[in-house]
Amino acid sequence: MLERLIAALLAALPSSFFSLFYGFRPLVIDGQKLDAKARLLCDLDRKSASPVTIEGLAENREKLEKVSSLLAGKPPRLPSIQDITIRSGSDDFPARLYRPLDEPSLPVLVYYHGGGYIRGSLDSHDGLCARLAKYGGFAVLSVGYRLAPEARFPAAVEDSCAALRWVSEKGTDYGLDSSRLAVGGDSSGGCLAAVVAQQAASQGGPLPLFQMLFYPTLDAHLSAPSHAMFADGFFLTRARMEGYRDMYLNNASERDDIRASPILNTDLAGLPPALIVTAGFDPLRDEAEEYGKALQAAGVNVGVVRFPAMVHGFMSMTGVFPEAEKALHQAADALAHVFAVAAQDNNTAD
Repeated sequence: MLERLIAALLAALPSSFFSLFYGFRPLVIDGQKLDAKARLLCDLDRKSASPVTIEGLAENREKLEKVSSLLAGKPPRLPSIQDITIRSGSDDFPARLYRPLDEPSLPVLVYYHGGGYIRGSLDSHDGLCARLAKYGGFAVLSVGYRLAPEARFPAAVEDSCAALRWVSEKGTDYGLDSSRLAVGGDSSGGCLAAVVAQQAASQGGPLPLFQMLFYPTLDAHLSAPSHAMFADGFFLTRARMEGYRDMYLNNASERDDIRASPILNTDLAGLPPALIVTAGFDPLRDEAEEYGKALQAAGVNVGVVRFPAMVHGFMSMTGVFPEAEKALHQAADALAHVFAVAAQDNNTAD
């Protein structure tokens, strides 16, 4: 009851109101001011935090589902939301297809949810995916890849690549334009999207037209400066990240595998254009922005957008942060433009 009341207050009141709790003294780090709502959420999260352990895994997963439902706000209504099963050899996994328009052939974003590879689901990211579909006018296929530790690395990568191949091969059966594909994801799902794009480029496709990467984790070594700067107290802590990583990977040597640390890939030429969204108070901020620079140096068209007052995961908190809606609209518009240009090119070729 108290949690719902707090969520309702966060949704109803502006950030300036919550500055009262801190005597109108903002928290400033690295020249950035933390949003007062985000600050309160971080403080509440710190009080209820529990270690990332096998014993506490069920509770950890349940907490993400609860937080998502409280902070995401009401998702938009769409003409069609369909739960399906993707069959890839002996490893079947669920997916959810969002169709914002009743049209025979929609372009599609293949989306991978976050959650540190050990949690998250189709439900936890339902609102985010529905909004992207609604705002951009394209279909979204949300992928329920296998989670660790039940299925450790590289199971999530295998499922993620299989989902893109499935859309390319079977998408037309579901009213999807398999010639206009993109990949996207947040946090660990952003890593999976980046890896899928790299794998497609190196192994001959199907190559996505676009990468939509929301505060992706890209370096399993956790070595970027922002990891030290925001190691504790900002929603995503270093201790949690280490717990997620160690539950996902089989051993420390796998941290060097470019499927776990795609930022270590030295051959980024030929990858599709990308939009990378970061949060100012996020330990993953610097590695994501560095990846943007590396892509740009390889000749890839990249846009990097930082929301300096925000924390990790803010784009799933559309019921609380106006910045989340702004970021989702911006990402959806960028991808819609890419899909529109591809449609024109296809018509010209015909």
